[in-house]
Amino acid sequence: MESAASKSTLLVRNAAEDLPAGALLAKLELAQKEGRQLRIKLGLDPTAPDIHLGHTVVLTKLREFQDQGHRVVLIVGDYTARVGDPSGRSETRPVLSLEEIITNAKSYEAQAGRILDQDPERYELRFNSEWLDMPMADLLALVRTTTVAQLLEREDFSKRYKAGSPISVLELLYPLMQGYDSVAIASDVEVGGTDQTFNILLGRDIQRHYGVPEQSVITMPILPGIDGVDKMSKTKGNEIAIEAGADEMFGRTMRLPDAAMDTWFQLLAIPSPAAGTGPRDAKVALAKAIVERFHDSAAADAAEAQFVSQFVEHEVPDEVEDFSFKADGASVHLPLVLADAFGVSRSEARRLVEQGGVKVDGSAVDVDKLDVDAELLSGAVVQIGRRRFKRFQIVR
Repeated sequence: MESAASKSTLLVRNAAEDLPAGALLAKLELAQKEGRQLRIKLGLDPTAPDIHLGHTVVLTKLREFQDQGHRVVLIVGDYTARVGDPSGRSETRPVLSLEEIITNAKSYEAQAGRILDQDPERYELRFNSEWLDMPMADLLALVRTTTVAQLLEREDFSKRYKAGSPISVLELLYPLMQGYDSVAIASDVEVGGTDQTFNILLGRDIQRHYGVPEQSVITMPILPGIDGVDKMSKTKGNEIAIEAGADEMFGRTMRLPDAAMDTWFQLLAIPSPAAGTGPRDAKVALAKAIVERFHDSAAADAAEAQFVSQFVEHEVPDEVEDFSFKADGASVHLPLVLADAFGVSRSEARRLVEQGGVKVDGSAVDVDKLDVDAELLSGAVVQIGRRRFKRFQIVR
């Protein structure tokens, strides 16, 4: 039988932190002694309809626990989504409608099944409305577990408080609600991104208040989006959905800055190319591996061929200068942003659009559309004429 120590080493090998130090090993040793599974928790709030590559970093870690014989409890936060996780936020998050939450939750359940083993012996799906729709007496008992001072230790809350920015009482409840999830499902281990460290550790405190054994904590590094800077997020428009088509998945991966490639290879558990491989070939290998994971090898080959046809054969340079633009709304006036990007007049930019002389990621812009979706341009290579290129980035 494989030792608990060797299992622990395997499970934490690419994690950011194992908290408290050695806690996972102790849990594994106890489970082995008692002959039982550990209950491994992950909570996902259905704030968007798609799971993206960023989510797969923690989902893959859960699959590793399953492969070791343990039971994953995936919590769809249909109640916490009504609050909105304030982690990393400088402002209150917009509230979703109940209809949006339910639709997104169904989508999450289906998509997570592409990574997790859904054998009932190793998988349990729960919705936290089961226990968070609680009587007032139970809510009062929950809020007694935590002080305002504790909550203001969170970096995002602390910054907003010092800046005089609004913090709603509802947002302050979010970490408590997430912590109570751990009580409700008797979590042994919680897995999450490093942005969730405060929430998950607070879950240990709340478990202790309720007399439940405290969970150990595994945090995973955050996968940057295709801009190579910000956390992958639908809100930022820098995501790759796991349900995306092969061509879109390949093309968006190819937008990734070279400096972020090593992080993607590591966090997505894709073997790095041989030493001496050039950046373009390395990125192609990365893009093909991602497409093959969620489609198949034939789709990966076809996506590569399509990309080569659009970009390589049309002589897009290896290095493309970035151009940042501000998008105040969902759409932008294309001639205006082209004029700023390429130093031409607005009338010249309009003429180029109307004559089919503007391409976004190799595809000609619809000549009848002068106002375009801002997210369409985010991270895209925009071309005017035969030899002028800029990679557009949105500044919010």
